[in-house]
Amino acid sequence: MKQHKKLSVLASTAICGNDISSSVLYVSALAIAFAGQYAWITLLIVSFVLFLFRKIYGEVVGALPLNGGAYNALLNTTSKSIASFAATLTLLSYMATAVISANEAIHYLHHLIPAIPIIIATMILLILFASLTIAGVSESAKVAIGIFLFHLASFVILSAFITYFLLQNGLGTFWENWNLPTMGGNITNAIFLGFAASMLGVSGFESSANFVEEQQKGVFPKTLKNMWIVVSVINPLAALFALALFAMPLLHSDAYQNTLLIEMASHVGGDWLAILIGIDAFLVLSGAVLTSFVGVSGLLERMALDRILPQYFLKKNKRGSSYRIIIIFLLLTVSVLLITAGDVKLLAGVYTISFLSVMALFGVGNILLKVKRNSLPRPEKASWIAIFIAISGVIIALIGNLEMPSQEGVQSNLSIFLEYFIPSMVFIIVMLNRTVLLKFLLKLIHTVFDPVRVFVLNTDRKILAVIDEINSQEFVYFTKGDDVATLNKVMLYIQKNEHTKKLKVVTATKNGPKITPQLRNDIDVVDREYPLISIEFIELNESFSPELITRLSKEWKIPINFMFIGSPGNRFPYKIEELGGVRLII
Repeated sequence: MKQHKKLSVLASTAICGNDISSSVLYVSALAIAFAGQYAWITLLIVSFVLFLFRKIYGEVVGALPLNGGAYNALLNTTSKSIASFAATLTLLSYMATAVISANEAIHYLHHLIPAIPIIIATMILLILFASLTIAGVSESAKVAIGIFLFHLASFVILSAFITYFLLQNGLGTFWENWNLPTMGGNITNAIFLGFAASMLGVSGFESSANFVEEQQKGVFPKTLKNMWIVVSVINPLAALFALALFAMPLLHSDAYQNTLLIEMASHVGGDWLAILIGIDAFLVLSGAVLTSFVGVSGLLERMALDRILPQYFLKKNKRGSSYRIIIIFLLLTVSVLLITAGDVKLLAGVYTISFLSVMALFGVGNILLKVKRNSLPRPEKASWIAIFIAISGVIIALIGNLEMPSQEGVQSNLSIFLEYFIPSMVFIIVMLNRTVLLKFLLKLIHTVFDPVRVFVLNTDRKILAVIDEINSQEFVYFTKGDDVATLNKVMLYIQKNEHTKKLKVVTATKNGPKITPQLRNDIDVVDREYPLISIEFIELNESFSPELITRLSKEWKIPINFMFIGSPGNRFPYKIEELGGVRLII
């Protein structure tokens, strides 16, 4: 298979930046709807929360630079079931983002070309970006870069026209809006709801962590910085411009809420500038669709590698794309579009709860990383107070979104969210417990169909063959002299999280500590304690290295992500990403 080229800073920033920067099209109007003249302040508060999350994401992904985002963080600090919960929320977030962004992009195009059929055009747009992602991440990045640069250039042009207009006409409108009575008569409540609405403008910030393995070394923290700068500048600035150009009643009208930037462009530059912003809106929202496809591909591929999803998804094309994942996700998004009959605002609850929950879970993952994997080297660390403030900010935003008076109600948002979340979690739970369910099915068949002995015996053999196939996968644990307590923790983890009957305990003694009789005795003790798992102790007169891991993986036909080690310390000669995906379980 051809090795695809890793993504540069600009390419990586563009892929996830199109999603987060497209928020300028709606988040300023949304913040004004709830916070009025204080909207730009709420957007600056969001910028502060996002600044704290830069360190959080930087620490977690710096320590564990593997695809999967919150899923990967929780997988290496808790269990598969908890990690799968975060993965399901991430999947729903991407699904809602893709459908909403595609639909809104077509609405902007429909504004320019009214003859375009919205639902059919939305489906075509989803298919187009699915095909682009299948063609390869490098090819996708080229399109993303073009869209991203055009979007920034369009906003710079719009800003220049607005600035010139304000220099000519003054800031009277802004001061009139500023001196208006606070919406609802309560500044605190206005800022609270405005902040909750404004937090939806940082969707896409989490995407870079889901395809970090596609990025060149050192690129990931730069993508976080670039996204933070973009969203910290354009969103508050757009709110300030809006408050300086239009009276508050106009800003609260439906037309200005839905197409605020186009109204601003038309006001200061005329029809040609409004058309430019309309084209930009179509392109950057389309870019957010691409972000969803790239992010979900990295996430689901990682889950398939860990056997949470079927191995069917791991098939790649010549360009290195997991095309089956992309096709399944495309079918899912198209089905959601058809189920909602194009009224994708019904997905607002799914998008809101999923996205904000994923950000909160990433903060939780950082806490667990500090507590459970404190010795693991990492390029930067987030302070405890920054983590708690960031998580609190996300929780406040989640509560605020559920309490917004313009929404249909908490029950409506939650019920719509659960309609998508529950089936997804049921599927994941089935995959995590498939051997247990197969055994239950076997017992049920025996009970009901014992009179039909031939049928029962044939079914018995088939199901046992499936269980044996699942459990035939061998796992490897590298040790350099662990005591019986540590070995017992390894066995408990494997027994709880993996389906296997075979474990190789390997030690590389060259340039390391010699094997003691006590270690052999401890392995014998653990072997007797867990009779359902066969333990094979292997002593190699070699040095522990990435090359040894790769060679053993090929010789034994055991994937590297089925090989475990304890958390390395600062003296460990290799970085975790150099080990090819070895998992940390102690």
